[in-house]
Amino acid sequence: MSNSTNSLAGPLQGVRILDMATVLAAPFAATLCGDLGAEVTKLELPDGSDTLRHMLPVMGEHALYWKVTNRGKRGISLDLRKPEGRELFLKMLPRYDVLVENFRTGTLDRWDLDLATLHAHNPDLIVLRVTGFGQTGPYASRPGFARIFEAMSGFAHLTGESGRSPQHMNHPLGDVVAGVFGAFSIAAAIAGQARQPSGMPRGCEIDLSATEALLRTLDPLAAEYQLMGKVRERTGARATYSALSNIFATQDGYWLTIVGTSGAAFKRIFDAMGRTDLLEDPRFATTATRLVHADEIDGLVADWCRSHTLADLQQRLTHFQVPHSKIHSIEDTLADPQIQARKAVIDLPDPDLGEIPAPCIVPRFSNYSPPIPRSGPAVGEHNEEVYGELGLNAAEVAELRAHGVI
Repeated sequence: MSNSTNSLAGPLQGVRILDMATVLAAPFAATLCGDLGAEVTKLELPDGSDTLRHMLPVMGEHALYWKVTNRGKRGISLDLRKPEGRELFLKMLPRYDVLVENFRTGTLDRWDLDLATLHAHNPDLIVLRVTGFGQTGPYASRPGFARIFEAMSGFAHLTGESGRSPQHMNHPLGDVVAGVFGAFSIAAAIAGQARQPSGMPRGCEIDLSATEALLRTLDPLAAEYQLMGKVRERTGARATYSALSNIFATQDGYWLTIVGTSGAAFKRIFDAMGRTDLLEDPRFATTATRLVHADEIDGLVADWCRSHTLADLQQRLTHFQVPHSKIHSIEDTLADPQIQARKAVIDLPDPDLGEIPAPCIVPRFSNYSPPIPRSGPAVGEHNEEVYGELGLNAAEVAELRAHGVI
């Protein structure tokens, strides 16, 4: 790994990641590291069968999901289930600091690529394993998908209207949350390696359960249940841990979220409404009493919002410094002055479509000006380049291709 102090280098500059994972969670982890300067090589089967290459949105023959999620990576193809492929894979390992995989537990072992073999070829290798449920336990071998993680963690149980079906959002949240934990885990392992004595093997295995990642975000729920006997339920858009916090309809047909979870913010809502007469009402004096009377509060605010246009409400709420926002579609988000001012959406250079809009690199470092990454690679796009770095000549690469190894 590089120890460069170049202020233009990303914080993960010099870290080399081999991403052999499929679909979303684990590849997203590698991409986040790439955003911060790591060099990421994407390894996939020669037939391009990764589900993300076919998952909507697809524009003609171009899978936008693939192009955006695997941005900034070099792409190689390799079938490591074949003896020649396994041999080439092991030859590559010493060149990388991190291996990212998301196969079902035991899959690499069946291919004679168990952890001991990996570390025999690179004792310092960090191996991130992303699975639905972890490397151990009765569900270890089960396949995992984002909606399964959301259901098992308790997340979906909280989503939806009271008395109605639980809901999943129209986006694989469970995958992207696991991906964020994956990137954090890689960075933590790299930082840990830097503190270990030199000359000693520094490799490790990271066992990341996507279900546990989502559960980790639901911080107080276990304590709320086991210590207080309460199971948190669905309440639509209303929060039951503080009041006021809900979504309201405006006179002209928009939706507005308003938050007054602190005492000061709550009082400013009544100021904005012109209802200062309610500020001394004991029903609304504390968080506890406001929660008891949440229906009454929501009713007052809902009536007020329904009698005003969105523009009127935004002007008045802004004047009184009440936290609020129109509920944005992606169209609204892209047009928002704050999003535009910070260039929160960037254009990825793409050989097929010219440019593809995508979220910017997050977070921002004062000493790092990241280049805009190009879109995700075509199948085996960088085979000659990457395998050439291993010492293979053009004839050898062509022979591997002819035998379906790459």
